[in-house]
Amino acid sequence: MAERGQLPPPAKRLCCRPGYGSGCRPGQRAGGAGPGSGALCAGPSSAAAAAALGLLPLGKTQSPESLLDIAARKVAEKWPFQRVEERFERIPEPVQRRIVYWSFPRSEREICMYSSFNTGAEDPAAAPGGAATTPGGAADAAAAADENRLPFRRGIALLDGGCVDNVLQVGFHLSGTVTEPAMQSEPETVCNVAISFDRCKITSVTCSCGNKDIFYCAHVVALSLYRIRKPDQVKLHLPISETLFQMNRDQLQKFVQYLITVHHTEVLPTAQKLADEILSQNSEINQVHGAPDPTAGASIDDENCWHLDEEQVQEQVKLFLSQGGYHGSGKQLNLLFAKVREMLKMRDSNGARMLTLITEQFMADPRLSLWRQQGTAMTDKYRQLWDELDSSNRPHRTVFTRAIEACDLHWQDSHLQHIISSDLYTNYCYHDDTENSLFDSHGWPLWHEHVPTACARVDALRSHGYPREALRLAIAIVNTLRRQQQKQLDMFRAQKKELHRGVTSITNLEGWVGHPLDPIGTLFSSLMEACRVDDESFHGFSDFTENMGQCKALEYQHLPAHKFLEEGESYLTLAVEVALIGLGQQRIMPDGLYAQEKVCRNEEQLISKLQEIELDDTLVKIFRKQAVFLLEAGPYSGLGEVIHRESVPMHTFAKYLFTSLLPHDAELAYKTALRAMRLLVLESTAPSGDMSRPHHIASVVPNRYPRWFTLSHIESQQCELASTMLTAAKGDVRRLETVLESIQKNIHSSSHIFKLAQDAFKIATLMDSLPDITLLKVSLELGLQVMRMTLSTLNWRRREMVRWLVTCATEVGVYALDSIMQNWFTLFTPTEATSIVATTVMSNSTIVRLHLDCHQQEKLAGSARTLALQCAMKDPQNCALSALTLCEKDHIAFETAYQIVLDAATTGMSYSQLFTIARYMEHRGYPMRAYKLATLAMTHLNLSYNQDTHPAINDVLWACALSHSLGKNELAAIIPLVVKSVKCATVLSDILRRCTLTTPGMVGLHGRRNSGKLMSLDKAPLRQLLDATIGAYINTTHSRLTHISPRHYSEFIEFLSKARETFLMAHDGHIQFTQFIDNLKQIYKGKKKLMMLVRERFG
Repeated sequence: MAERGQLPPPAKRLCCRPGYGSGCRPGQRAGGAGPGSGALCAGPSSAAAAAALGLLPLGKTQSPESLLDIAARKVAEKWPFQRVEERFERIPEPVQRRIVYWSFPRSEREICMYSSFNTGAEDPAAAPGGAATTPGGAADAAAAADENRLPFRRGIALLDGGCVDNVLQVGFHLSGTVTEPAMQSEPETVCNVAISFDRCKITSVTCSCGNKDIFYCAHVVALSLYRIRKPDQVKLHLPISETLFQMNRDQLQKFVQYLITVHHTEVLPTAQKLADEILSQNSEINQVHGAPDPTAGASIDDENCWHLDEEQVQEQVKLFLSQGGYHGSGKQLNLLFAKVREMLKMRDSNGARMLTLITEQFMADPRLSLWRQQGTAMTDKYRQLWDELDSSNRPHRTVFTRAIEACDLHWQDSHLQHIISSDLYTNYCYHDDTENSLFDSHGWPLWHEHVPTACARVDALRSHGYPREALRLAIAIVNTLRRQQQKQLDMFRAQKKELHRGVTSITNLEGWVGHPLDPIGTLFSSLMEACRVDDESFHGFSDFTENMGQCKALEYQHLPAHKFLEEGESYLTLAVEVALIGLGQQRIMPDGLYAQEKVCRNEEQLISKLQEIELDDTLVKIFRKQAVFLLEAGPYSGLGEVIHRESVPMHTFAKYLFTSLLPHDAELAYKTALRAMRLLVLESTAPSGDMSRPHHIASVVPNRYPRWFTLSHIESQQCELASTMLTAAKGDVRRLETVLESIQKNIHSSSHIFKLAQDAFKIATLMDSLPDITLLKVSLELGLQVMRMTLSTLNWRRREMVRWLVTCATEVGVYALDSIMQNWFTLFTPTEATSIVATTVMSNSTIVRLHLDCHQQEKLAGSARTLALQCAMKDPQNCALSALTLCEKDHIAFETAYQIVLDAATTGMSYSQLFTIARYMEHRGYPMRAYKLATLAMTHLNLSYNQDTHPAINDVLWACALSHSLGKNELAAIIPLVVKSVKCATVLSDILRRCTLTTPGMVGLHGRRNSGKLMSLDKAPLRQLLDATIGAYINTTHSRLTHISPRHYSEFIEFLSKARETFLMAHDGHIQFTQFIDNLKQIYKGKKKLMMLVRERFG
């Protein structure tokens, strides 16, 4: 709560001396000790007080509690002190002291509730303030860290650290100081704390720390716990007015003057103002009999409730709402709702008040009116808080309509009243077996109502502190559901022939799991509460915090059967059965992201709770019974033979059923899981809805998927179910074949099938056992399916998938590798088949892994070569080189691959591909074939004048060098191709120089030098090349001068210098170059600076 430094508000009660005036109340306090007298808070015996507080177990007190203490305790709990004074004319001081003593709260539970959130317990009353945390590892550590920051935990730490001092109780007012130890960045601080209380409730708190929060600060907690735990160390005084009654005039004057002297800076202005008013006969203060006393306890008219800072509740909710989806605001609001439930369960009136304050802030949120004006739906964040508020989503069942319906609910039904008020309500003579009969065949009561509404009644009873009544109604509802389930099964069997014509229906549009009112979760929690091994002393200990950790270790047992349960049944079996009924219900997937996420989330939460229960023979029988029901119950079950296309899938639930049933009934486990594998929403056709019956929905148009926002999650759960079955079926050929067939039929995502294939491979090849060949074959089959599914679609994991498949086929055996190569065109692209599949198959590692003999190696290599040639024919551009490589060791195959390249060279292959293959040929010792391919590549090439950095230049130089090394004829043949394809002057001049350095054919393949003369530049073929080079320089010069800028002048001059070198290679080159320069000066005489540079260099 907000602890502010100001004084508490004036007391409502006025206290005066007897006989002061006719308006005074008749009660009179009996005199006793003199002024300032006080006594410690100890009772008649410390042991008796300890027993009363719960510090000692019942029956182990050292002496019986006194009648005075018993009476004073009851009066302190129920009566405002003003009523006590009015009821009795004279109250002895010892009696007053005991009433005052017992009026302070005695339980730490409420202190905890008002100083911490319920952070983890499913049941707030069972674990107030977040006592219960999620067990296990990092979650425990994180929860413990959060818990230690709570005001309640910090208050305990301050109390244990001896930080509470100067504790004083004056009447119904407790004060003290709490020292906050110095921290690294903050000095030690002393907080002044004041607490008022009435009838065992704290009614107001103030603390000088200035902390503003919904909850009590740690200092208030520390002082409160000090008074609860150490009552014998607290000095107790009667209300201050009682002490003043006992003073004469001189004592009163001395008292006032000393008080003013000690606190003159704070109270002197107030003291003077009061003195002026008292001395004025007509002042308002003189018109009222008596004077206020903040320590005198409550008046008859005062409401008896715990202190709740309503302003802070409003401010915090407003803050959470303003933050939208950030800073965990949704979580904080949910914690506030949990706090409301906790208060209601304790029958604390502040629960209803807090809920009202939260609702008012929601309704005052400006975004509501904005959305209403715009006609737009709320965000998913707000729908989470309002729980499907969006009126566009099934407007007949919004949260508002539910709230209005709740207002119309009443509890006056006599049958309902009998159910919740008695464990003995039966009618053994009742024989009405109609659908809505009040009793079943055992004579036990049934309760027929819309299931979520009926369960909301259970929740309301639990929330308001009526657990027994909630349990009775829960049992009646579950018995009703079980009876209804049996009748539905009987009805379906009677209509089975009609319903199994491929037509199905949804019998419940509003599913129970994922419903905003959480009906199944409510029933489950109510029944589980009843079967907890609960320590009764847990509720009686005043030192509540020492027992908070017990919540983590709660166990569940089959407690003695309730009157309305079958023989051998218990609350535990009932809880498990109703959870299975709800999870297996066929229900349509709701619209909208939030609603669909809630369906998944609630299902997983409920299953998580079920997994905490250890299955015994009794529970296994329940699982068997429900699994059979679900398989045979037709449209009433999500596991029926035919379900609606948009039914909520059962994968998550079926996985839990499978793992639970597998050790006890494998046949039923597999039957259930295999039935659940389907995902009809992804099928192109599915059973249509039956509109001839009420509450049935027509399927959407085939081939159009409804908007399932959680589809990726659903598919992953389907994959998890399949993986679980594969793991369990290892070593069982029949089971594996069945699971494989189900996967191939029902799973539509290639990535999930690939994951299953990988999972199966890992399980089949575990290091500690021999490979499971059947499971390996399953893995291979799934891999092949993935290859077929992704062959014509883009998939970034495709190369990984292909490599994995070859690895898997290798593990299966040589016949599997042979098979995938023979059928490569249905599985791989030509590039994949040659570069990955065939290459891997032909590698030494594969041969060693398979332990192949020579004959087997040759057969496998033959298949690889055949594949390579087929791929080269289909895609020569990308596969020819791989085909040549793979066919190297087989002359016929190699020649065939080479011929394929030649055939494709004229049409389908680029110069870069041909140059690459040509280089390969030269490297393999086929220079003439390399030359042939190089000439073919040159015909596809075109290098313009400015492409002097083109990547093909190296290939051109290599081709010319190869031709030159082969001889004059080859060089003569390729130069015309070069002249035609290359227009870049620098490249041509480079080729020209290389050709003039050595004699053609001078260096043979084996490095032998041949004698011969250098080729003449005046004769073919070099004359042609020289002329082309000079022409290229001339053309390039004019092209560059067209758009030249001054910063490129120096570079241009260097270019002309290189051109001169080429010109001078001709016999008349000097004359040609001079004419060329003169032409430039004439044509480009406008570029004066450039032409000046030309003259300086070239004359």
